[in-house]
Amino acid sequence: MTTVLVVDDQALIRGALRDILDGVEGIRVVGEATTGQEALQVARRERPDVIVMDIRMPDLDGIGATAQICADPSLAETRVLMLTTFEEDEYLVSALRAGASGFIGKAAEPGDIVRAVLAVHAGDALLSPTATRALITRYLQPSAPVSAMTSDALAHLTEREREVLLLVARGRSNDEIASDLFISPHTAKTHVKRIMTKLFAHDRAQLVITAYESGLLVPGA
Repeated sequence: MTTVLVVDDQALIRGALRDILDGVEGIRVVGEATTGQEALQVARRERPDVIVMDIRMPDLDGIGATAQICADPSLAETRVLMLTTFEEDEYLVSALRAGASGFIGKAAEPGDIVRAVLAVHAGDALLSPTATRALITRYLQPSAPVSAMTSDALAHLTEREREVLLLVARGRSNDEIASDLFISPHTAKTHVKRIMTKLFAHDRAQLVITAYESGLLVPGA
């Protein structure tokens, strides 16, 4: 069972999301919130698997709430799916840095919303490889110095792990990584998990950010 918390300050959107998700076997909406602060309270009480989080809200916006949720050890298993509109693209990298696992548009089809929630719960980055690359290339500038923590963590990656990280950053799935490197899908998955542990990454979306910010992969490359 995938449990979901819906967070949006518009009752119409909350209601529509609840109707879509509660109508799917294996998904249960366990709560709603109208502000970022309320989302924190409900999340800590209900411990949902996935939070569908709006970006613009009163009291505390979705990015601030996401940062606090992803930094809370008691919510280590909770994933955040940002609810966005086209005009809010400039906020998406900030949301990734805060710990969001992916994005879904408010105009998305019901089936796409369901698949997004399940994908995020499974630990996958939501955006397609093409969309992920386009987003990072457009908004992420790897000109800032790499932090000591990031630099040290990258130094502890093996050569194979660096290869895998580059492929993850290019949007490759575990099966595609396995094919590219002539290894088994299980081995590819193991490499990805070890890299996430070494880089303190919440999920694959944060691995993409780390690869670009560290200079391992340059936007447009």
